Amino acid sequence: MNIVIFGAPGSGKGTQSERLIEKYGLHHISTGELLRDHIARQTHLGKVADTYISQGQLIPDELMIDVLEDIFKQNPETVEKGVIFDGFPRTIPQAEALAVMLGKYNTEIHSVIGLEVDEDELVRRMIERGKNSGRSDDNIDTIRKRLDVYHRQTAPLKEYYLGKGTYRAINGNGDLDRISNDIAAELDRHN
Repeated sequence: MNIVIFGAPGSGKGTQSERLIEKYGLHHISTGELLRDHIARQTHLGKVADTYISQGQLIPDELMIDVLEDIFKQNPETVEKGVIFDGFPRTIPQAEALAVMLGKYNTEIHSVIGLEVDEDELVRRMIERGKNSGRSDDNIDTIRKRLDVYHRQTAPLKEYYLGKGTYRAINGNGDLDRISNDIAAELDRHN
């Protein structure tokens, strides 16, 4: 079972990813963590990625797919266990490239968990997270910019995955346990 966890910044993707990993034994793939790891190890992919990141540029889609495919090549059990993709894809071209890459391994995205949270709640959560974690990107100006980028670039993925029949809308407001139970019910119903 391969899952994409999808939602705006502050929607609870990290928290719910942890719960899904525990419940279903999925392999967690966070693109941010992957890139930092490759850069730290100074792999070929890491060196190329660093040339973009150090200049404040986004990583090209092809490079991101190469990084993801490297995981599948190095860890064949990943394909067997299933994966939860956290932070990827962020655009329709990335979703299309991911589908092609997964096809090489005779698998696909089975469900896209869409955590739908009210905008005011997203802002409140990220402000609170910033107070507790010290994350520098959890300030009101950066939060508004991140939400704007999400709405312009990432939100169209919802329609894309609705068209594929894999999008599962989850009310991401409220109690964490209720949200986790709703996600599990959707996954169990469709996979």
